[in-house]
Amino acid sequence: MKEHGNDLFICYIDFEKAFDRVRWDKMMQVLKELSVDWKDRRMIKDLYMRQEAVVRLESGDTEPGVIGRGVRQGCPLSPLLFSIYAESMMKDALENIEEGVLVGGRLLKDVRFADDQAMVSSTNEGLQRLMNGLVEAADEYGMKVNVKKTKTMVISKTEHKTADITIGQHKVEQVKQFKYLGATITEDGRCEHEIKCRIAMAKQSYTKNKTVLSSKMCLSLRKRLVKTLIWPVLLYGCETWTVRKVEKTRLEAFEMWIWRRMSRVSWKDKKTNEEVLQMVNERRSLLQTILERKKNWIGHVLRGEGLMMEVIEGRMEGKRGKGRKRIGMLEDIIVNSYVEMKRKAQDRSEWRSWLPWTCPRAEH
Repeated sequence: MKEHGNDLFICYIDFEKAFDRVRWDKMMQVLKELSVDWKDRRMIKDLYMRQEAVVRLESGDTEPGVIGRGVRQGCPLSPLLFSIYAESMMKDALENIEEGVLVGGRLLKDVRFADDQAMVSSTNEGLQRLMNGLVEAADEYGMKVNVKKTKTMVISKTEHKTADITIGQHKVEQVKQFKYLGATITEDGRCEHEIKCRIAMAKQSYTKNKTVLSSKMCLSLRKRLVKTLIWPVLLYGCETWTVRKVEKTRLEAFEMWIWRRMSRVSWKDKKTNEEVLQMVNERRSLLQTILERKKNWIGHVLRGEGLMMEVIEGRMEGKRGKGRKRIGMLEDIIVNSYVEMKRKAQDRSEWRSWLPWTCPRAEH
């Protein structure tokens, strides 16, 4: 049975010791195919080929051992070389496979950052073909997929669906949530779990610094420490959040949780939130900060060209499911229309001075 086009099948790839498995002979071949100047290739060859290393022990140094592969840790050139190597591998893996997710007429087969790879498809069969091509290319490039750490997920608006993906003789485990590039992705496609995790992490960060933040130190300095140490933990990746009313309530409750503990105000004191805000000389600003950060990031995306623009403006194949349409990521920024928002974004000065929605707590 063929899956609906609005389902997204994902396989999060984990390569075993990826940076240590780069084959130098293959790397030289890739650089030559990219028309890198022979002088630069010779320099890189002399830098990596015929390397030796010793291990320093308590009794002295061991005999020199030849390093056969891998990029050099700490070398400024290593991240670039690995990115070129991985890009060439993915190009060979996906070149002749017409599977993926069609967005705005473009077929998206994978998303990746360095060695963090995620293969995407609209069907289980398509994802299996992508994985077969990747495993075959990885073997050629000396890479090895770690089946135990590789996970699959099906993002769907309907009931739980199964992804049956195998690598060799091993079946890849399917998960309901996965942390990718520091953000938690769930099978329902919502941000609720990610926001809960961020709030928990921010509370843990506050607890670690509780002695300083609740001390008799200058109030203005303690507030600066909160916005330097706690807010970044909470707001990581907030530019992509879809914040519903229930999440707004949680975020505002966390904001008051911070100010109450910093001021040592117990629930037994029966002080209102307004009284606590007056004590710390603050106002509710967390939701406003999220809105402004999202606006700045979206403005940057709309002024450029790339994959993110195509994902925002493109349409996916398939029909929208029954029921009320979900709140989108841009709902709290679009006031009248997307076209008007995009027009505003082209003028940096107008975009900086413009603030969507006079009341960020309003429901959209």
